[in-house]
Amino acid sequence: MQGGPVISVDVLTRFAQECGDPGVPEVAARLAAPLRVAVSGRAGVGRTTVTRVLTSAGWLAVDSPDNPDNPDSPDGAADVAVVVVAEAVKPEDRSSVARWRGSGVPVLVVGNKADLTGAVPLEALRRAAGAPVVSAAALLADVTLDDDAVGALRALVAHPADPRSPDAFLDGAHPVAREPRLRLLRLLGRTGIAHSVRALSDGADPGDLPALLREASGVDRVLDRLDSLAAPARYRRVRAALAELQALAAGSRQVAEFLASDDAVLATMTAAVDVVEATGLEVDPADDPAAHLRRAVRWRTYSRGPVNPLHRACGADICRGSLRLLERRR
Repeated sequence: MQGGPVISVDVLTRFAQECGDPGVPEVAARLAAPLRVAVSGRAGVGRTTVTRVLTSAGWLAVDSPDNPDNPDSPDGAADVAVVVVAEAVKPEDRSSVARWRGSGVPVLVVGNKADLTGAVPLEALRRAAGAPVVSAAALLADVTLDDDAVGALRALVAHPADPRSPDAFLDGAHPVAREPRLRLLRLLGRTGIAHSVRALSDGADPGDLPALLREASGVDRVLDRLDSLAAPARYRRVRAALAELQALAAGSRQVAEFLASDDAVLATMTAAVDVVEATGLEVDPADDPAAHLRRAVRWRTYSRGPVNPLHRACGADICRGSLRLLERRR
């Protein structure tokens, strides 16, 4: 039951290519636009590096991230927010988290430079702000190693340098000159150097080091958590696209038929499933008539219970999609 946003975008994009109504491609383009992330954090915590990682993963970084209502941001808002911390949690970090939460924007705290930060300040921030926290070493997420860097790392395999501190690593006598060691330190940090040296010692191919470093960086955990937090924003986009198409349907039989199609109903259901599963609820993925009926009954009841408007709509869409699946199987 995963992949709702991708399914929704693909379904509408395909229909836009087939439909003669000029308004449909515009709706599809708005649905497919990158989600917006606002990244804030104190100087020196790696905010720029985290922003670069998120941008390369397809997110749109908005301007002036410290103010959720800043009019310089696209459309004046963000879909999700990231607050980057490192080494110590400061009052301004807590204020940023509180500001985003108060604005209704989901917020993720990224404990960057995880090898230096440790777990205690992250736990303190989680208790203080009630926001999800993921640790990472973003510097290692997208590393390019040229021949000189690989040569220096190979030399460190044969002749280890003092890893206790940056000064000890740079100032100690060593066959590798200080300048190449400084370059490695800027490129990888001590943790990245240690991972790379260990991997080469174990026989890893130098070409595999970027992938190994990315795995060690923890950024994929950050991206997964952000993806979960963004589920409501994606679902709202799907519903907004459907509302726009509903307006076009008055003058287009093609659009009206698409809105009533299995593709549209099931894509909306899948986006709704992402929302409720992001909160820890489970949606039965079984594909048999009895399961579809049970799911429809359960989520119809859920949508009429004490839930907020977002989850009420999600429950109704899951029920509707389940009934459509039941019709298919019959």
